[in-house]
Amino acid sequence: MMAAMDFTTSTAGAAPGTTGASGPTGTARGRLGITVRAARPAEYAAAGELVARAYLDGGLLDFGEDDPYLTTLRDAAGRAAHADLLVAEDGAGTLVGSVTFVGALGPYAERAGEGEGEFRMLAVAERARGRGVGEALVTACVERARALGLRGLVLSTHPRMAAAHRLYERLGFARTPERDWYPIEGMSLWTYGLAL
Repeated sequence: MMAAMDFTTSTAGAAPGTTGASGPTGTARGRLGITVRAARPAEYAAAGELVARAYLDGGLLDFGEDDPYLTTLRDAAGRAAHADLLVAEDGAGTLVGSVTFVGALGPYAERAGEGEGEFRMLAVAERARGRGVGEALVTACVERARALGLRGLVLSTHPRMAAAHRLYERLGFARTPERDWYPIEGMSLWTYGLAL
């Protein structure tokens, strides 16, 4: 968990496709009034439900409401205890996205090796899609990884998440098929990486 270096990233006012990052304690401004920051404990349940809903609504859970992974998706407090739980909020202060940034090896690092960061469980509320929320969350993870001096950032993604793949590629991530894996029998996950 990154306690000493707290980033707040806002996307109001910068050129499209940029975050206007200002550093570890500053606020960065970009487009469409999206702010990315550390989740507050009072928001953990809402952040967990936002992630679970995005996975359910996106058809990414093989067993729907009965999928055992829903417990993990809803456990935002557990993620916050071992990693950086970030949320995106719109100009009205409504949570519209979340991501878990893993800056060091630990229980939430699935594919990261030594000197690499990882992000997981990137989710955007359906009503906020297409507004740059996912890009703001991924950019915040890249900024955190750079601030930690990591050499790379990795992620796993479902093969059906075509819009997410386009976002990752636009932000400089490349497919790393040699790291693709099967978290459970019959379910493959693709991997992407970014050299920093």
